[in-house]
Amino acid sequence: MAITTEVQRYTAFAETPHGGNRAGVVLDASRLTDAEMQEIAAKLGYSETAFLVSSTIAKSSKASRKSAQSPANRPRREYHVRYWSPAAEVPFCGHATVATAVALAERDGTGPFVLHTVAGDIPIMTSRSASGQIEVSMTSVEPDIRDVDSKTLATLLELLGLDSTDLDSRFPPREAFAGNWHPILVLSDADIFNQFRFSPPAVAALMKSQGWSGTVTVLHESAPAEFQARNLFPVGRITEDPATGSAAASTGAYLRSIGYASAESRITIHQGQHVGRPSVLTVVIPEHGGITVLGSATPIAP
Repeated sequence: MAITTEVQRYTAFAETPHGGNRAGVVLDASRLTDAEMQEIAAKLGYSETAFLVSSTIAKSSKASRKSAQSPANRPRREYHVRYWSPAAEVPFCGHATVATAVALAERDGTGPFVLHTVAGDIPIMTSRSASGQIEVSMTSVEPDIRDVDSKTLATLLELLGLDSTDLDSRFPPREAFAGNWHPILVLSDADIFNQFRFSPPAVAALMKSQGWSGTVTVLHESAPAEFQARNLFPVGRITEDPATGSAAASTGAYLRSIGYASAESRITIHQGQHVGRPSVLTVVIPEHGGITVLGSATPIAP
């Protein structure tokens, strides 16, 4: 049966008009089967497509004499969303979440709402800037950090053509979770960061064996509180991701865990230059709890 579901297309976290990470958004996926969602994502070919499978918009039950614009009287909005790469369903996707938030703000209005994902609940705040652009703030689920097994680390470094001496000694390798698990490596040399190469099938096989549903996140600190990022995603049939919101949140959690970031620090991550789609992500790191990623998304033509 032919699939005729409307798919909206956005680019998220773009640093230039031709930058950012493209995502598909289906605002009415309530009748789609898993196979149909997978087919749509594969046909679209973006790293992820978001599917809204249900929604709830209810007025607050509290009586109030305040203005209808007061928080007590705003609709309570909740949406259930699923994310699919061209190869499989993924628990969470940051750039597709930002794209979805913009699409929902355009359809239902700006303000706060919650996205229920396989990874957990994601609080969202949308607002409109003076220029009219929808701005999005999304806060991750509770992060987690764990050590990388030494043999797994050695294998990963070998697959990337790297050596342990290439790692920045200030940033120990870790696995970080803020919706997806991401191994995080920080390289000390900018040239090595820019030039390393890898075999996508071999890295994808390692990712599958380790349950890394997110990207392999490789960073270089280019200035205080500023990082260059390459996010490898061959497990999703994408060699490198142009902008990765879940990796940005995981990076914030990682930096907090090693004492790099103080409360309410802001980290800037530049990504996508290596695949010709420059992107920029802003990460707000609170003392506790989920990590907040700021960004926006712009509609693009089919």
